[in-house]
Amino acid sequence: MTLLHIILATLVGGLLSVLAAATLTLTWLPRVADRMLAYAVGVLLAFAFTGLLPEAVHLGLDPVEAGYWVLGGVVAFFVLEKAALWRHAHVHEQGGHAHPPQVVMIVIGDGLHNFVDGVLIAAAFMVDPTLGWATTAAVLAHELPQEIGDFMILLNAGLSKSKALALNALSGATMVLGGVAGYLALDGAQSAVPYVLVLAAASFIYIAVADLVPELHRHRRARDGAAQLALLLLGVATVHGVGLFAHHSH
Repeated sequence: MTLLHIILATLVGGLLSVLAAATLTLTWLPRVADRMLAYAVGVLLAFAFTGLLPEAVHLGLDPVEAGYWVLGGVVAFFVLEKAALWRHAHVHEQGGHAHPPQVVMIVIGDGLHNFVDGVLIAAAFMVDPTLGWATTAAVLAHELPQEIGDFMILLNAGLSKSKALALNALSGATMVLGGVAGYLALDGAQSAVPYVLVLAAASFIYIAVADLVPELHRHRRARDGAAQLALLLLGVATVHGVGLFAHHSH
């Protein structure tokens, strides 16, 4: 029965957040996606620096070790993006079509994060079902702004609404895998959680700084910069507000 609850909760946390984000954004967002990238930058950086990294340290990872893992993750994602760029160029030379590299990066980063959320939900359910559902509510709350940010990035990369929804749903489904892994091998899964968290943080930092910020700098008018700063801070404020809600939910 506990496993059934975990699977149901991770389906709710992983897929309902995607559907809710789609409902809120896909009807009007394609018209403003290019202008809303700054919001996505704020969301990704705030999650990385105020959510994922502090949580990894709280779970026992040494701060210096966490820094090295983030550094290693950034280097690894640099190599991964180089490989994706090479494949992207190679496919185009042959007349085919490949997704832009940031699409691969955001799906991987979000998948890692969702997997960890699944492990945490499983751990909560194995303590008490009420705590499990409270944790699921907190996960759903913090997933929503992140999924909106992900949609902005995927749509700006040229994906159709249906492809953006499908890829976000795919990364959301990794929460179920994390929940099952957490239930079957909780001790082993939990020991890996801090390291997965810092790798997810590294992916968010890399995507924001390497891919999205240069795109923002292509718009050089003063009013564009002011609007981007306002949207970036709005993204940070959204994550902060969600963090306060999640804290009170626990």
